Amino acid sequence: MSDSSNQDLDQIKNNQDSNKTEDSKPIKLEDKPFETFVTEDLIPKIETSLRNYKLYPIHINLTNDERPVVGGKCWIIRGELPMGRRFWLCFSKDTIKSQKNIALAESGSEPILLESFLIDEKKITLALIHSRLLQRLNGQKWLGTN
Repeated sequence: MSDSSNQDLDQIKNNQDSNKTEDSKPIKLEDKPFETFVTEDLIPKIETSLRNYKLYPIHINLTNDERPVVGGKCWIIRGELPMGRRFWLCFSKDTIKSQKNIALAESGSEPILLESFLIDEKKITLALIHSRLLQRLNGQKWLGTN
């Protein structure tokens, strides 16, 4: 084999090795684009957990709309549960690290209070958002009796 052919083979092998290094490290869920993370990971996880409590959501979706109670445009995971119960999980920007608020409303009423959500957390993860949302819904006794 010629030196040129050996160099070409070495170059191909080096490129394959460098691709393996880059490709072998999967992207963290939380590093996905915001809309992808919310629609493909967070909302399905919330829906599955609610079903485990025998609550079958009417709908849970992501919108860019007016924040409940105080107004102002933001990203909202809006959910409606049986018996007309509703929640709004608001993100001030299209990143899970942005300021977050939650509002809740019982059947036939509008939300009257916007609460801070995950304000002291340094690392925001799928598991953290999911567990704290369920914790908050459980605090309302929406997941069953406490």
